[in-house]
Amino acid sequence: MTLTTPALLFPAISLLLLAYTNRFLTLAQLIRKLSEEDRDTHHEVAMRQILLLRKRITLTKRMQMAGVSSFLLCTLSMFALFLSLKLLGMVLFGISLISLSVSLFFSLWEVKISTNALNVQLQDLEALSRHRASGEARKADAEDDELPRDL
Repeated sequence: MTLTTPALLFPAISLLLLAYTNRFLTLAQLIRKLSEEDRDTHHEVAMRQILLLRKRITLTKRMQMAGVSSFLLCTLSMFALFLSLKLLGMVLFGISLISLSVSLFFSLWEVKISTNALNVQLQDLEALSRHRASGEARKADAEDDELPRDL
């Protein structure tokens, strides 16, 4: 194994960490938006969203930690290879790949939870649409009842 082998992971890990940071910022924005909304409206949906957001934050933290660990181990692998410590460099690179795999696993898990959170939001929108439609139907029925009918 040469010094360039671990160096090939640097751009991939950097882009991955950037994507994780964007996910974290999106989560922070969602939490701020949720806290600004009327707390009495859709209380059950808000509670489900908060639960999912907590899980997503935990997973995002873990995937960032595993990604940073992978980056650090990859750097240490390169340093060991630079010092001609081939076995140590290979071991560190292997651990770096495992850490990267763990990070990707957490990312996959977070995407699954994110999809569930979107489904919760869609269910809330569907319920709101049904409620509005039934309210409009009742209003139309009430207006029909008020109109005089020719016999």
